[in-house]
Amino acid sequence: MIALVALTEAGAALARRLALPDARLHGRTGRVAAPDESFTEMTDHLRRLFAEGTTIVALCSAGIVARALGPLLADKMAEPPVVVVAEDGSAVVPLLGGHRGANDLARSIATKLGIAAAVTTASDVSLGFALDDPPPGWRVANPEVVKPVVAALLAGESVRLDGKAAWIDATRFSSEGRLGVLVTERAVRPPETLVLYPPILALGVGAERDAPAGELQDLAMRALAKAGLASESVAVVVSLDLKSDEPAVLALADHLGVPARFFTAAQLEAEAPRLATPSEVVFREVGCHGVAEGAALAAAGADCSLIVPKLKSARCTVAIARAAQPLDARTVGRPRGRLSVIGIGPGTPLWRTPEVDRALATVTEVVGYDLYLDLLGPALGGARQHRLPLGAEEERARLALDLAAAGAEVALISSGDAGIYGLAALAMELLDREDRADWNRVEVAVLPGLSALQAAAARAGAPLGHDFAAISLSDLLTPWETIERRLKGAAEGGFVVALYNPASAKRRDQLGRALAILAQHRSPETPVIVARNLGRADEAIDIVTLSTLDQARIDMLTLLLIGSPTTRIATRGRRRWAYTPRGYLR
Repeated sequence: MIALVALTEAGAALARRLALPDARLHGRTGRVAAPDESFTEMTDHLRRLFAEGTTIVALCSAGIVARALGPLLADKMAEPPVVVVAEDGSAVVPLLGGHRGANDLARSIATKLGIAAAVTTASDVSLGFALDDPPPGWRVANPEVVKPVVAALLAGESVRLDGKAAWIDATRFSSEGRLGVLVTERAVRPPETLVLYPPILALGVGAERDAPAGELQDLAMRALAKAGLASESVAVVVSLDLKSDEPAVLALADHLGVPARFFTAAQLEAEAPRLATPSEVVFREVGCHGVAEGAALAAAGADCSLIVPKLKSARCTVAIARAAQPLDARTVGRPRGRLSVIGIGPGTPLWRTPEVDRALATVTEVVGYDLYLDLLGPALGGARQHRLPLGAEEERARLALDLAAAGAEVALISSGDAGIYGLAALAMELLDREDRADWNRVEVAVLPGLSALQAAAARAGAPLGHDFAAISLSDLLTPWETIERRLKGAAEGGFVVALYNPASAKRRDQLGRALAILAQHRSPETPVIVARNLGRADEAIDIVTLSTLDQARIDMLTLLLIGSPTTRIATRGRRRWAYTPRGYLR
């Protein structure tokens, strides 16, 4: 994720114009309108982002960033990319992490602005390539050799180049020299030679259900070692789509630091003529004659070679194919789908969690109600939006699960907290009730958001300082008899009561009946917080009493907090607040 950090609205306007993928606008409070994330102090915010390893594009002077991050500089191989862009778009400077992506990012930004990036890294400027910052998927086996090799090249000395890499200018090298660069997938490290591993191997795997992760990992490492191959040249771990939720397969990909991708049985069966060890048993079980070999071949492409035929352990299989050209794992098969059920808070971006912002930066599909998606606005980035009307909650949840089952990264949006009267429970119920194999393979995460009752309480003071209950007055899904029983229990128990969905255009009687039940156990002076349009431009918070509450003003955009017998209203000068003491001062 990229943090576009702006101190002023001019910087923010330029950041929006850049439209960088996977980027979030961070703006200074009071100076930048509608940022994805706000901050009050620039130095502290930059240092936090840097410590977290976040890529930073700062739209301000280089001096501000240098003074902020200077005390944190230690290991240049570990620091994240930091790029500074002048607010008027006249200059782009990769300040830190030049060989970890900052130079390429700066050039990309400069191209958008129609200028040249101020790249000062010696190897980039003089050679046109950076040996310690290869393209995605490539690995540097021995970074300590980069410096002497680059120094020799810059000094005009002879340096050998063995192997080919399209991104390296071969005319800079010779056939002789004490120092060398070797491009290979072999597990070798000649002395005084910089070894670069291309992402050229596809590791096909199969595993029985719940096979031990250690067994598959050991088998894969033995297969690589037997063929003399470097694990760093594995571009992708691939298998049958039925295995997309298999822990051993996913753990192996994590261990190797590469993506796990998957194919259908039909796609693997298309590789049957090229299999070294086809199996009728496997075909009867899953619909293709080979999983490990078929997946490796399908991933590596038509011109590949199967360099390690199927190897077996008690419960796992592996095979390795070598592609003719380096692989882009993102184009291989499809990933395991992921569904994030997201709570975006009541309204303002200031109430969204960083976890939610990170998820929104990576999803490819977003499913939600129009109002919620409108509230997110630019935070949705380039994700494809699926807008379904209010009342189509089940359709939204089903669509999100279907998209994730097809391999997409999906966000299902709820306001407030997704687990409090939100769509998380519905998604979980569908998974439980229907037990669909494709849905069950999806990775599902529930990302919490600030609930409306928390936001309303914070605006009003501290009315939830002691025990409380939350009750929805909507009887569309819950019988009124059940709601009434819960109201009586909360009233008799002395709880503060949060009333969700208090009234709508068609439901006008339920609120009066609920208040009548509460009034049997509350005095007329009981504090009531009326919170409407929380976190939005027309937010309104009123602290009234049970006897002065105007029911005609209440609608579906309103949340009510009815105080307990101990809740108090306090007024000091111009300040007025409600709170429920917990008993500390006794």
